[in-house]
Amino acid sequence: MTGTLAPTQQLTAADRCDRCNAQAYVRVVLNSGGELLFCAHHMRQHDDSIRKMASEIQDETDRLHASTPAVAPDEER
Repeated sequence: MTGTLAPTQQLTAADRCDRCNAQAYVRVVLNSGGELLFCAHHMRQHDDSIRKMASEIQDETDRLHASTPAVAPDEER
């Protein structure tokens, strides 16, 4: 059974999606031992097929909504 496991190392802005090069928020460890990184969009798009091949999924997409300000601070306007 594939599930979301506790992250071993948090993804950073340097981690890029293997499909489009956007910032990756999901790390997938494959049953074969390889690793893939995905942005939230591509993870949603390929979720069913990825879960069939994954032994671990580290999903940090909740960070997209956690601390993003709605508007720029006054000093940046």
